[in-house]
Amino acid sequence: METIQHTNLKKTITDSLSKSTSYQEYRDRVRQLALDKATTGEAQTDALINYTMLNDRRMKRWDKTVKVPEAFKEKISNFNEEVTWLVLTESWCGDAAHLMPVMNKLSALNDKIDFRVVLRDENEALMNQFLTNGGKSIPKLIMLDNATGKVIDTFGPRPTAATKLVDDYKAEYGKLTPEFKEDLQQWYNKDKGQSAIEDLVVLMES
Repeated sequence: METIQHTNLKKTITDSLSKSTSYQEYRDRVRQLALDKATTGEAQTDALINYTMLNDRRMKRWDKTVKVPEAFKEKISNFNEEVTWLVLTESWCGDAAHLMPVMNKLSALNDKIDFRVVLRDENEALMNQFLTNGGKSIPKLIMLDNATGKVIDTFGPRPTAATKLVDDYKAEYGKLTPEFKEDLQQWYNKDKGQSAIEDLVVLMES
């Protein structure tokens, strides 16, 4: 049974990789969607379109401003395995807008890391293999060994520190309120991608 499941997962990953784009292609697409007042996915609601427009501005800012500390740059540069970072996302996802530029910045430091992007709703079979507490939470980064095709580890949908904030709030209040979601965006702005950088470097060292 385990062999069959592994074979099916490998095929699912291969199928999604064949549809993947580079980060730059994804950014170009989101930029065009924002100009066209549209969004990824079938649901073209005003809310999702507005999130896409907001996220395009967020990613543009983070693409320019995310800084990787020298100590982490050295660790990433010394990473010596050929891997693919396959990320499930959508243009309307607020967490993804803060985290994708960080992932891209790190992957650009080492040519052994191939950063590829797919849309969640166009890759349901893949998403269903990497649920978070039963939900299709994104972004979800899947770290793959290029030599074997095996999954090394995953990251997302949020850095460890942000996940704790969310879990603690849910435990106390039962659900996430619009006010909390605004507070979470402020947390991302203050954190400047550093928590995600730390988490991803730990994954690469494990």
